[in-house]
Amino acid sequence: MSTGSDASSGDQLELLRAATRGRKPRPPAAAAAELPVARVTVDVPLPHLDRVFDYLVPEPMSEAAQPGVRVRVRFGGQDIEGYLLERVGESEHPGKLAPLRKVVSPEPVLSPAVLRLCRRVAERYAGNLTDVLRLAVPPRHARVEQAPRPEPLEPLTEQPITGWEQYRAGHALLTRIAAGDAPRAVWAALPGRHWHDDLATAIEVALRHGRGSLVVLPDKRDVDALDRSLTQRLGEGRHARLEADLGPTTRYRNFLAVSRGDVKVAIGTRAAAFAPVHDLGLVAIWDDGDEMHAEPRSPYPHAREVLAVRAELEGAALIAGSWSRSVECAAWLRSGWARPVGADRAVVRDAWPRIQVAATAFGGRDDPSAHGRLPSPAWRAISDGLKQGPVLVQVPRAGYLPGLACQDCRHPARCEHCHGPLGFPARLKKDEAGLPECRWCGRVAAAWRCGSCQSRRLRATTVGVGRTAEELGQAFSGAAVVVPQADGPTPHVPVNALVVSTPGIEPPVEGGYAAAVLLDAGRLLERPDLRASEDALRRWLGAAAQVRPHGSVIIAADPQAPAVQALVRIDPGTQAERELDERTELGFPPAVVMADVTGTATAVNSLVRTARLPEGTLTLGPTEVLDASPVAAEEPKPKPQRRHIPRTQTLAGLEESRPAEPEAIDETQVRVLLRAPRQELENLARCLHEAAAIRSSRREPGATRIQLNPLNPG
Repeated sequence: MSTGSDASSGDQLELLRAATRGRKPRPPAAAAAELPVARVTVDVPLPHLDRVFDYLVPEPMSEAAQPGVRVRVRFGGQDIEGYLLERVGESEHPGKLAPLRKVVSPEPVLSPAVLRLCRRVAERYAGNLTDVLRLAVPPRHARVEQAPRPEPLEPLTEQPITGWEQYRAGHALLTRIAAGDAPRAVWAALPGRHWHDDLATAIEVALRHGRGSLVVLPDKRDVDALDRSLTQRLGEGRHARLEADLGPTTRYRNFLAVSRGDVKVAIGTRAAAFAPVHDLGLVAIWDDGDEMHAEPRSPYPHAREVLAVRAELEGAALIAGSWSRSVECAAWLRSGWARPVGADRAVVRDAWPRIQVAATAFGGRDDPSAHGRLPSPAWRAISDGLKQGPVLVQVPRAGYLPGLACQDCRHPARCEHCHGPLGFPARLKKDEAGLPECRWCGRVAAAWRCGSCQSRRLRATTVGVGRTAEELGQAFSGAAVVVPQADGPTPHVPVNALVVSTPGIEPPVEGGYAAAVLLDAGRLLERPDLRASEDALRRWLGAAAQVRPHGSVIIAADPQAPAVQALVRIDPGTQAERELDERTELGFPPAVVMADVTGTATAVNSLVRTARLPEGTLTLGPTEVLDASPVAAEEPKPKPQRRHIPRTQTLAGLEESRPAEPEAIDETQVRVLLRAPRQELENLARCLHEAAAIRSSRREPGATRIQLNPLNPG
């Protein structure tokens, strides 16, 4: 156990300061009579300091210094905040311990269950415990802690279990949740905006039987939908929202309501996966394939995996619901870790709209009024649909003309400075020259010339939502054109509206859209991305699910593509199994565990050499990274002074810390992929974290970023 071993030097410094100020120095306070040793994790991001330190609990602080509270300690010559994890009677350190400087707040914001979860997540993703704690516990607001607590609500009475009858094993799932069991289900939801009502039903069943619930959703729109359903079913004050959009004060107030047990239902975005819900009996995630569930900050955990770990640790039921199915959920089903919950094929066929494939993107030339991009079936679907209600047109790209190529040789137009793609970001005005811009560096390509044929003529290869809305507005002049924005409010959709939207931000419509057209859908399959087919099918199903049961959906794509065939059959499960088979054959997650180590060449090579990788690990690379920003070095906050840093304890089974030998530093950004068997997940994470700790203790130059099972490896 590591200790706050700079206690004597800190005490001498305090005595010296008091003497120079002309006052009598106060003697140090006596240690607490019971459990005088506090084990504290300090907020320092250095991997070799990712452990627990022992401090002495002064008697005046004994009552407030309870496990889970925020404290301030002397570390590295400065006062640093941390969390008091536990109190014990004795320390393994034979010397004198430094005392706690202050109990920042007597509010226990870190529960034992959340602490266990954070430790497991840190171990699983080769991260530091303090990094995970930053994700789990929001910043403190003292005024919120001092506010009076609301009056307790009357508990809900038990009622007969109803709901989910349209799904096979749906009623059995609710019955097991009510009985206190921990079933795990992959739920294939029926289309429409009723998925949040089904989730609210499961939450209500758990709450009526004394069990808390936690639901993680991709974005604010989905949180709003579930919020309305819960308010309607449970009334005001029985659930709390946890999301960054609420602001720090409201978010911390809601966090305290959950932490104190005032409410037992928490809903929110990915950080809500760590919410300290009391008596947790149900965890759920909606649309787990959405990339918004992946945390962009170290150690980069995914909400789906966090909830899976939490369900096992706390014995809670788990529901992973979506209109589609991710490959990870397919792996759960194949291994038997989870069970499917879905409707019969007859019910599925009646609930989903009719889906038709337009074999060519230029099939509308037989109609003289049709635009070249719009196939004849799509033209008819829009024209007929506008007579019955709003129509949705999904376009894969934002912007105006985001993709350009040479008119003569068809080679993509690239920036001369960074080789990024050229495009027109917005609609051109009459007085503008119409010069393309680089989508990476933003430079204007005033004198662009094709590198292959030297031509100066450009043509559009990809049409964005802005240009599409302009063209459709001219073609269907009687319809109101609505273009929702990803960072804007949800727009109102009139009855005869033509909604042109990018995937994932389609505004909901009461009663559903009359028709939908998935324009340029094949572009989603052309991305150089491991998840291109899976993500494309998920986005298509998300649009089709908002169309009325007897409506029409037209997709302009290759009819032979497996993802397109899965859409026509409304069979995402078979497509997910096909993807899983291919990844198993090629050696990609989730069939194997893969670690992405990115950073400067010197740092990456040093870390890979230092790591004692598990047997069977395959090293791929290094390869140069051309389109990534440099990995920033993680500095301690605040930076410790060398003369006050406590002596570091030798890591078990590792080499002694010693200065790195001088060598030439290569600042080139590179990536190394480490592939190991699935059962070596925690072993590989431990080895990488230990290697990072050795580099940190040696103060080796360069920075690295370690990601376990990234969404898009390589």
